[in-house]
Amino acid sequence: MRQRSSLLLLSSAALATVLLFGTVAGAATPEAKPVPKEAVTFTPGNVKSFSGAFLAARTADVDHDYPTAIALYRKALGFDAANLEIRERLMISLLLNGDFDDGLKEANNLKDDASVERITKIVRGLDALRDKKFDTAKKVLAYTGPNDLDRLTHQLLSAWTDVGAGKTKQAINTINGLKGPAWFKVFTDYHVGAMALVGGDVSTARQYLNNAVTNKDAVATAPDTFMRAVMALARLEAAAGNKQKALDAIAVGDGAVANYAPLKALRQSIDKGDKPEQQITSASEGAAGVLFSIGGALNRQGAEDMVSLYLQISHALDQKSPDTLILLGGIAEKLEQPERAIKLYAMVPADSPMRRVSELQLGVTLSDTGKVDEAKQHLKSLIDSDPADIRSYIAYGSVLSEAKDYKAMAENYDKAVDVIGPVPRPSDWSIFFQRGIAYERLKQWDKAEPSFRRALELNPEQPQVLNYLGYSLVDMNKNLDEGLGMIKRAVDARPDDGYIVDSLGWAFYRMGKFEDATTELERAVQLRAGDATINDHLGDAYWRVGRKLEAVYQWNRALISEGEDINREHVKEKIASGLPAIDQNPSTADRQPEPAAPVAPAPENPDKKS
Repeated sequence: MRQRSSLLLLSSAALATVLLFGTVAGAATPEAKPVPKEAVTFTPGNVKSFSGAFLAARTADVDHDYPTAIALYRKALGFDAANLEIRERLMISLLLNGDFDDGLKEANNLKDDASVERITKIVRGLDALRDKKFDTAKKVLAYTGPNDLDRLTHQLLSAWTDVGAGKTKQAINTINGLKGPAWFKVFTDYHVGAMALVGGDVSTARQYLNNAVTNKDAVATAPDTFMRAVMALARLEAAAGNKQKALDAIAVGDGAVANYAPLKALRQSIDKGDKPEQQITSASEGAAGVLFSIGGALNRQGAEDMVSLYLQISHALDQKSPDTLILLGGIAEKLEQPERAIKLYAMVPADSPMRRVSELQLGVTLSDTGKVDEAKQHLKSLIDSDPADIRSYIAYGSVLSEAKDYKAMAENYDKAVDVIGPVPRPSDWSIFFQRGIAYERLKQWDKAEPSFRRALELNPEQPQVLNYLGYSLVDMNKNLDEGLGMIKRAVDARPDDGYIVDSLGWAFYRMGKFEDATTELERAVQLRAGDATINDHLGDAYWRVGRKLEAVYQWNRALISEGEDINREHVKEKIASGLPAIDQNPSTADRQPEPAAPVAPAPENPDKKS
């Protein structure tokens, strides 16, 4: 199956340790339990009981509708002011909604509540730091527990209180004495460098920022913090009059995370002879940077609440931080809150180097809200304003793909290829991949195949390309062995990807290896339950191995399942009459009528490691 995935314009990843992810899962206390929507019809205006307010608030909470949840939790407290759980959830909802000062009031009320101590200590401590009550902040933020993530977070925050108090050397010594796992280092090096800059110690700042930038594990561990370190080092060198060293630092960042728009803007500024101001210039901004660093590194599926909590508190301390706003916007998109995402992207300051990133994301999100024409116009204007910015073409192409305007999509990527020129970089694989998809959807295989193969030349083991090209070859009954080999390589890279495993099963099916097909397609259904195409494929395989009742069941499942469009009339025919007998050449078996074209997948971040 041709896989679908989301557009990623700003790098973010999670720490690659089970221990750390386990910490996240346990950190968002207390957890809201899902409530069936059909069981709750209350709104803040018509609630007449504690139970009604509580159930409706929990439903809104689970749906990440924080304004409604806040109103309903407050309504519930009107019936039972002493209810601790309601007050805990109210505090968390306020913070997640960006209402830091109101959340602070609840944090003070809950300061002796052990179940939310992780949250209340940070909120209260950072409020004291914000008010320049550095001794108070340090006392509140003290941590002696065993958890590595909490220890790192609190020690960094505590050190920033020392910086605020003018004790920068003490702060640096504290962080240098911090013991922990290897993944601590990218965070400690960056923050020591930033502390030294705030304290005026350029030599120490240069040393530690260089350590962060040359840390070979930094990009995989915390790409957002790595890029902050790159940009801080470049600004440091530019301010010191070392223009070439500043550009060298930017080159390191560009090699690690290609097409990072803020880096491009910073390079242009330094090329002109500017000396851009550092992002962190105070203890409050430094503390905000700690929560940005941790939140960005934890940003993965399933951790949205905890990441949002860190980032919203970070935003309260440093409201001019554009990368925080963009990460929050990305999380809102994941939670299917496009209107909220648009508001966050629009808050990025107009003079910020990251404004263009926010504008690109805003354009894609406009399309998600159904404003396709507005999205197209917005993104086309961005292309016109900077025709050399490849990410503009990716964003515009994503919108065209969603709209199934494959002719315009092909033309868009043709222009992007012209911009790239005759010597593309490895990171440009996604442009050729998307152009291949557009031409494949237009049934112009003579143009599609060279684009797919060019993408593979640039990124030979890219699983999306291997899967799409391999699936296409198999489905067209062309170069079956080559196509099967490509899909196997894709499965090796992503053994738990249901779409790619489905492709392998379908390849076996098209080659007449029905038992092998059944085995792989059963696994695909387990990995990607409820996908119409996978259910349809498994039904075909079951029929060919004689499991006809199970085949009909899977075909019926396909009719009620989600996923790529399928030819529903053809599925109904199979339910009524089964599959015809196979002719003498099993490789031509059951080539199905062409379904409605699926939405082409938008490219992954070219530098993201799976």
